[in-house]
Amino acid sequence: MGMFDFLKGKSGNSSSEQTLVSPVNGKVIAIEDVEDPVFSQKMMGDGFGVEPSDGDIYAPGSGKVVSVFPTQHAVGLELDNGVEVLVHIGIDTVELGGAPFDTLVKEGDKVTPDTKISTVDLTALAEAGKENTVIIVFSNMDQVENFELSTTGETSKGTEIGKISSK
Repeated sequence: MGMFDFLKGKSGNSSSEQTLVSPVNGKVIAIEDVEDPVFSQKMMGDGFGVEPSDGDIYAPGSGKVVSVFPTQHAVGLELDNGVEVLVHIGIDTVELGGAPFDTLVKEGDKVTPDTKISTVDLTALAEAGKENTVIIVFSNMDQVENFELSTTGETSKGTEIGKISSK
């Protein structure tokens, strides 16, 4: 019996499972393969990465925007099932002060996988010597029942790549 099995029967909502899609055209990778120990060791939470082939970044699922960073390198979302998602663009990109990024949403906006939330200038990231991996992290792991990454490798944005369910 798993350590948290006793929590399962509590809520009667079976609608807690939500589909996740790739937020950007590119190569989906396991979070363990992201080139930053803060993410790859899951200090921020579980998730996945995408090595983008273009700079148009969409929501990885349906929900709403809960935080927009002044440095524009990240957007915080809350999925419809209550799981919080940080969409973090690139590695160590907070140092760039927002220059290569353009956040297209604001706090309170509803998003779907068709909502473009951000753009990034990949050439500018390369010139600044920054990894461009788009990292999707679930920041409230205490609310996550199960996360399954079912698809890795080259995908196009909007492709179903996994599922996440909340407690």
